[in-house]
Amino acid sequence: MSNKDQLTFWEHLDELRDCIIKICIVFVVCSIVAFFFKEEIFAFILAPGGENFITYELISDFNTGFISSANNSGKVKLINTGLASQFVIHIKTALQVGFLLSFPFLLYQLFKFVAPALHKKEKRYAISVCICSTLLFSIGFTLAYFIIFPFTYQFLSTYQVSGNVENLISLQSYIDNFIAISLFCSIAFEMPIFAWVLAKLGVINAKMMKEYRRHSIIAILLIAAIITPTSDIFTLALVSLPLILLYEISIVIVQLRRVQ
Repeated sequence: MSNKDQLTFWEHLDELRDCIIKICIVFVVCSIVAFFFKEEIFAFILAPGGENFITYELISDFNTGFISSANNSGKVKLINTGLASQFVIHIKTALQVGFLLSFPFLLYQLFKFVAPALHKKEKRYAISVCICSTLLFSIGFTLAYFIIFPFTYQFLSTYQVSGNVENLISLQSYIDNFIAISLFCSIAFEMPIFAWVLAKLGVINAKMMKEYRRHSIIAILLIAAIITPTSDIFTLALVSLPLILLYEISIVIVQLRRVQ
């Protein structure tokens, strides 16, 4: 057993403190860098609200009749209603981007801290989980950015209960919805990872997931309909089908866990 394995409780706490300090330093540095890249970051965030966004252009070229027209996109201008709101939004966004940028380093530090207590097989599992979770998170965010949020923004920003009521969308409302939808989709795509962990803990099994497959598909369709309130079946399918596929993949992963 190495000296690292023989550390006392207080020495482990010292290591954890050093780990947290390193994570905080990297987070602060990433947030500061993000703060000074204001133009690039907000151009990226606000792009789905513009009429020249790539998704709208592709829809205009390949409109099959099942997709609602994107001609109204970008006609609603964002407004600011508070004196310091834009500055506060800038800081909050920089912190959120800083967290995303520093997240891989956070995972690395946590893995480095717990690695001495893991067996070789568990270390392989941990590394695989980190890589897969990062990949799935990125895929979920990409789907949200290019498909789900643009359709949602297009529909909600032009929806009116009366012609006498004009839509004035605040920057804060736009950012809040962008973050909420992106975060939801990114976390939803972690379904196979969650299923694997729950199966490891003995909470679920493949038989249970198969028995509740229909219930899960209905739940996925309902959630997809809520986060994409457009009227076309194409958008609903773009959101729900990947989640249903991930559910089936989760069943396979849980089954494979039993033979490992």
